[in-house]
Amino acid sequence: MKTTFLVIGKTIDKHLTALIDEYTQRVKHYQPFDIEVIPELKNTKALSIEQQKANEAELLKKSIKDGDYVVLLDEGGRECRSIEFASYLQQKQSIPARRLVFVVGGPYGFAPEIYALAREKISLSKMTFSHQMVRLFF
Repeated sequence: MKTTFLVIGKTIDKHLTALIDEYTQRVKHYQPFDIEVIPELKNTKALSIEQQKANEAELLKKSIKDGDYVVLLDEGGRECRSIEFASYLQQKQSIPARRLVFVVGGPYGFAPEIYALAREKISLSKMTFSHQMVRLFF
């Protein structure tokens, strides 16, 4: 099964981009993995938070396919240690899904319809990190 990391917006910092690329290549030695970037919304100042989440949801839904096992990276998700996460990934390889898709939402979280698509939520930490840094940490 392929693992996909679905994110909104490009990584802007070239140093983070270099590190993300390095670790992506390392992960690919162990399992099929890719990062899929959805373009950021434009003119967000003219949109309410709910409109932004709804528009992001439409973009995310285009990238989530039938048969995907969707896991949201969400502050309300369960936390696990690195070894537990490795075991979790190994366990998920045996499920009958085409892809294991981890999703990072926009700055305001996810719209209700994205929560409805998700099978699980995972939190990387109790601390808050920028969306740019989460890509590297994941």
